[in-house]
Amino acid sequence: MEVLPLVALVAGCAIIAGLARRTPVPAPLLLVAAGLAAAYVPGVPPYGLDPHIVLPLLLPPLLYTAAVDSSYLDLRANMRPVALLSVGYVLFATLAVGYAAYLLVPGLSLPVALVLGAVIAPPDAVAATAIARKLGLPNRITTILQGESLVNDATAITAYKVALAAAVGASAGWTGGIAEFLLASVGGVGVGLLLMVPIHVLRKTLREPLLQNTLSLLIPFVAYAAAERVHASGVLAVVVVALYLGHRNWQVDFATRLQEAAVWKMVAFILESVVFALIGLQLPVVLKGLGEYEGAAAAGYAVAVFAVVVVARFAWVFPATFLPRLSRRIRAREPETNWKAPVIVGWAGMRGVVSLAIAFSVPVTVPHRNLILFLTFTTVIGTLVVQGLTLPPLIRLLKLPARDLHAQTLAEAQAQSEASRAADERLTELLASPENTLPPPLADRLRTVLERRRNAVWERLGEVNSVTGESADDVYRRLAGEMIASEREVFVSLRDARRIDDEMLRALLRRLDLEEAAAYREETA
Repeated sequence: MEVLPLVALVAGCAIIAGLARRTPVPAPLLLVAAGLAAAYVPGVPPYGLDPHIVLPLLLPPLLYTAAVDSSYLDLRANMRPVALLSVGYVLFATLAVGYAAYLLVPGLSLPVALVLGAVIAPPDAVAATAIARKLGLPNRITTILQGESLVNDATAITAYKVALAAAVGASAGWTGGIAEFLLASVGGVGVGLLLMVPIHVLRKTLREPLLQNTLSLLIPFVAYAAAERVHASGVLAVVVVALYLGHRNWQVDFATRLQEAAVWKMVAFILESVVFALIGLQLPVVLKGLGEYEGAAAAGYAVAVFAVVVVARFAWVFPATFLPRLSRRIRAREPETNWKAPVIVGWAGMRGVVSLAIAFSVPVTVPHRNLILFLTFTTVIGTLVVQGLTLPPLIRLLKLPARDLHAQTLAEAQAQSEASRAADERLTELLASPENTLPPPLADRLRTVLERRRNAVWERLGEVNSVTGESADDVYRRLAGEMIASEREVFVSLRDARRIDDEMLRALLRRLDLEEAAAYREETA
């Protein structure tokens, strides 16, 4: 692909995704619509993806950024439901969707139908977990959805490779396929376990944030390539490494963490936006290549596959929720549940980037490839429209117990209080040493900053401003922002008057930026 079309694609996707944030319409739907419209504009070049590079290029960074932000401890505590969804459900959906497509579509062989089933089997819970957090769903449901989306990709890709080998006549039979599945799974975890500690040691050894972040960008590709080299699951290797690094992220310096968070948000934003835009850009080409399946027949197949996807999700989720609870040990270990939680989990089965990436990677030699792409596109769009738009009102209708924000804030305040007490004791101990002598104003400033951190969380529990509705902490942050903005304007005016140079301006502005970042806590979506 030439440089200009690539730049235009990325820039257009960023603009549309940014505009979508100002509308109630999900960004993926606007991106698909814009891509479809652009495909019919004269002069727009065809956008194609090499099937051999799609998975290694798209999946590793997307999985890495999601896994790094996940909680290893929460996932471990909910391992049973996560495993039932990420492994059991994906295999069940692969068989259910594949066999249904085999029965519905004339001329579609069972191996090719199973390729389709594996492609659209894994839900992409990014949108679902964002909605869950925004609406304050219980942490356990959010953790289960997020954990499912991390591991189900490995299950789906491994099942896809087994079905693909059968579709192109390279399979050693179903027994060999099962053996390959187990080898890929165990091998992927093993490669991740072998890589995670050396990579973490290297991250801690490097002291330069730019070098650390360069390494961070390489990690998912290295883990994926190393696992694939030994015919193991690259996805599982990436997830294992990312979970370990995310769990120990506190051991790298603050500059690396700040840069890394910003870099990976940008990478995920661009990749996800581009993939959805490519649906629209490639849909006309796919429609032209449907051949005997075009028109009303193709639309009927799309509706039928979408229905099977939705029904199969509920057919698995309800038994997987309640049957294990017949065990007294599981009932004692896990919190009580009712029918509402599996309804939410069942309806939160939107498909997304992972299914699209797998579909784009289907070799052009596979029979009925365009039909597989078409049914993947329609299923992704259908789940985003039908389930994505109705999930928030469904959550409100069912009135699940909301996350206890007061209890969370109280726990945060207590944790900060304990940490501040330890810091205060350490400061007193340090100041008692002659080598740490400070003028009283500077020593008082250290204590003031510490006191500010200790009180900030408690202030969120206090009364709000009767005029603005803000807490004392909100007012403090707003006023701090106004003061810093005034300082910033003065620095710029001094630079413009040639009283300071640009290098000094950058140093002063960076100091203000760090102080402003310290004054503002990150709001959870």
